[in-house]
Amino acid sequence: MSAGRYQGVILAAGHGSRMGPFGALYPKPIVPICNRPLLAYQLDYMREVGIEEVFVVIGHLGHRITQVLGDGSQYGVRLEYVEQQQRLGIAHALGQLETLLDRPFLLMLGDIFFEISDIRSMMREMEVHGAAAVLAVKEETDVEAVKRNFAVLLRDDGTVRRVIEKPRHVPNMLKGCGLYLFDLPIFDAIRRTPRTAMRDEYELTDSIQILIDYEYKVRVSPTVLWDVNLTYAHDLVTCCVHQLRKENRESIVGRDCILSEGVALKDSVIGDRVCIRRPASLERCVVLSGVTLEDERDYRDTVIAPPPRGKGAPSLFQERRHGTS
Repeated sequence: MSAGRYQGVILAAGHGSRMGPFGALYPKPIVPICNRPLLAYQLDYMREVGIEEVFVVIGHLGHRITQVLGDGSQYGVRLEYVEQQQRLGIAHALGQLETLLDRPFLLMLGDIFFEISDIRSMMREMEVHGAAAVLAVKEETDVEAVKRNFAVLLRDDGTVRRVIEKPRHVPNMLKGCGLYLFDLPIFDAIRRTPRTAMRDEYELTDSIQILIDYEYKVRVSPTVLWDVNLTYAHDLVTCCVHQLRKENRESIVGRDCILSEGVALKDSVIGDRVCIRRPASLERCVVLSGVTLEDERDYRDTVIAPPPRGKGAPSLFQERRHGTS
C-alpha cells in the first residue's frame, strides 16, 4: 500500500466527565495503557498502513495531549492539532477538518482502545467496491455493548442499509466500533446533518445515514477483535490487563522505580518513578507515574494516582461499571 494514499484523523476532544476526578486530571486519549499513551496504539495502526499525516482534534486538557504526543515523530507520523472550541458532537468535530483533508482518511475515536486484526481490509473494501465509507464492526455477544455504541443493519449485497445510534431496542448484534474509513463525500453529509433532539449534538451516525440515503456505498469490515471505550477509571485496568495478556506478561514496572522486598505483582502495571516502601500485594492494578505507597496492604482492581496537587495520600479509583464497550 503506497505511503500517503490515506490521511489519519483522531478525535480526542472528549471531556471524560464520567471518570470523575480521574478524568479531570488525565485526558482519556493519553491515559497510560501498559505505560504507553492510548493514542500511541492508534498511531501504530495508522503508521502500519502507510499513513504519515494525522490530524488530532483536541478540546478538554488539549495542552496535555500535545505535550505527550508532540509532533508525532516518536511514533513515525506527523501530527497536526485542531481545537474544537464548542462541544457539539463527533460530526461537528470532524467537520472542522474539511479544508485540511484532501483524500480518503482513517478516523479513530480517541477514547477507545482497540485490538484490530487486519486494518488493511478496510482499505480493500473501499478500493474494491468504490465505497464512500467503511465502518469497522464487531459481532457482539453483549446486548448492552451494542446499546452503548451503534447498531449496523446490512442489505443482502453487504452494503449498509441503516445505522442506529445507541439503540434502545437492539435489532442485531453487529456493533459499530468507533473506527471508520471515509472518502470526502462525508463532508457533504456532515453539512446536511441536523442537531439531535436527544443530545443536542451533531451525530456522526446521522451523517453516515445521510450518505446512505444519498445512495453512496457504505460497507463494513469485521476488523475489530476487542475494544473498550474508556468511560470509567477502572476501564484503564481492563485495558492494561488485556494488553499484558496479549504480550504474555504478568506485570510491567516502569523506569526509576523503587519496590520494597516482598512486593508482589499480578496482572498489574507500575508507572515511572513509583516508590512502594513496604511489602504490598497488587493484583489487577495500575499505578500511575510518581506515586508513593507507604502502606503494607493488598490492592485489588484499583487505579492508583498521585494525590491532587502533589500532597497527601495517593488517590484510589476502584469503581467498576462494565467491561467492553
